Amino acid sequence: MSKSSQFFEHILTHYRGIFATLILLPLSTLYTAYTTVRNGLVFKMRSAPAKHDQKVQKIIDQIEDWKQGGCTQRLCTARSGWKTMSELVPKYKLTHRNIDIGLYDILEISEQNSTVRVEPLATMGQISRNLISKGWTLAVVPELDSLTVGGLIMGFGIESSSHKYGLFQSICVSLDLVTAEGKCVRCSPTENADLFYQVPWSHGTLGFIVAAELKIVPAKKYIKVHYEPVFSLDQMTTVFEAASRNTEENDFVEGLVYSRDKAVIMTGVFTDTIESDGVYNPIGRWYKPWFYKHVETYLQKDSGAIEYIPLRDYYHRHTRSYFWTMEEIIPFGNNPLFRTLLGWALPPSIELLKYTETETTRRLREKFHVVQDMLMPIGYLKQSIQYFDDYFNLYPLWLSPMAVLDNAQQQGFVHPLRKNDGTVDEMYVDIGAYGTPVKKDFDNNRALPLLEQFVLDHHGYQALYAKTMLSRDDFRRMFDHTDYDRLRDQLPLCKQAFEEVYEKVSSKGRVSPVEMRKLIGQRSTLTNA
Repeated sequence: MSKSSQFFEHILTHYRGIFATLILLPLSTLYTAYTTVRNGLVFKMRSAPAKHDQKVQKIIDQIEDWKQGGCTQRLCTARSGWKTMSELVPKYKLTHRNIDIGLYDILEISEQNSTVRVEPLATMGQISRNLISKGWTLAVVPELDSLTVGGLIMGFGIESSSHKYGLFQSICVSLDLVTAEGKCVRCSPTENADLFYQVPWSHGTLGFIVAAELKIVPAKKYIKVHYEPVFSLDQMTTVFEAASRNTEENDFVEGLVYSRDKAVIMTGVFTDTIESDGVYNPIGRWYKPWFYKHVETYLQKDSGAIEYIPLRDYYHRHTRSYFWTMEEIIPFGNNPLFRTLLGWALPPSIELLKYTETETTRRLREKFHVVQDMLMPIGYLKQSIQYFDDYFNLYPLWLSPMAVLDNAQQQGFVHPLRKNDGTVDEMYVDIGAYGTPVKKDFDNNRALPLLEQFVLDHHGYQALYAKTMLSRDDFRRMFDHTDYDRLRDQLPLCKQAFEEVYEKVSSKGRVSPVEMRKLIGQRSTLTNA
């Protein structure tokens, strides 16, 4: 490594906060502006809802070309792997045949059916803005504007309304899928139901989504949020579970855990009016404190309160600070002076954060840093928080409840817990752990496999956007492959076109950004040679 490269790596590793502030934020702002203009132009050029069928035909034509060529490569979408929320990058993009899925549009809003039909690359920001202007919103709106419908259905998406509606895939009413055979099939609970129920969590290993019909609900101007601080583990789990199961009164439920015995449980409801029982708080404005820091103040006040938060601000309350991980990148980012002067530039681009990772920060991240979501039966919430406290000591923890319907097909790989007495518990909780644990001698390479076994032993599931160290056998223990395997055997050319889910989400299919840059460089060298 040259001296200039060593100096650059030293700066990126040891002065990342200063580098992020002086270099990354300006670059990110310019990059965001550029991509906004570029995507706007691309969208204008490609946006053609009336030509949806023609665009789908182009995808089918690409698959026909692949078939004519002898089906020698696996297939995947051409969307850049750098745009994913995962800290890792898909390695398979370099070796698979990339299929261009140029489908970005909102196709139809049906107020009569309370649904919106969209293409797979339509984003949460695009859809929510469009719907809210018409008095509607998606039943589940995951946090970041750039998340796409296809990725959220094929993978994982959750929000604080999931206690009523389940994961994002659960609000999918129907979908159109292009199979490896080159056929476009409509899937719903009444048409190709087996395929419809197996697409969630399948990560593009059964076909390409080309349209999805999603459940929408009436929107209102504000979310009335009630903050309730709790000061014991028993109180925390009791209050959170009761709020999660109260789907009649609570439109939103969320918990932020600040220590083993302290948390703030939040419930929210839609409203069009600001009443005298609370205050107006546009928490999304650039100069406002980071949301999790604001919530923490209620622990000092030792009493609850009510706020009225604008709908879009509520949907993206954790975006500026990427929950709380921004504190590790820019430790002074929540300082009032920083927020006032540069808060508008947050958050930096995920793509640029990935691309500026160094070999040193990669090693540190893999050993000490945690980004995981574990979906646990809510009856095991107390044990789960105790486990994280004993073995991670990482706070805050994010709690988001989710319903898993009592239907063996409803969630694909994911099924509700059948308890010893034969009853089914439909309520789960996503426990989000993000950051660097302060547990003495912590090593994620040892801690993650043990956590995965804890989740397995307690009938939970691991969100597959994150790093997994599960063996293939344990992966199949965690996720029921019975119907998935049967479908892959039945669908023509499916196994030739797509590998199994495990191959895509394990270390075989994904690598660190540093390793990906090396692979791209090696491929470029071979190509030029």
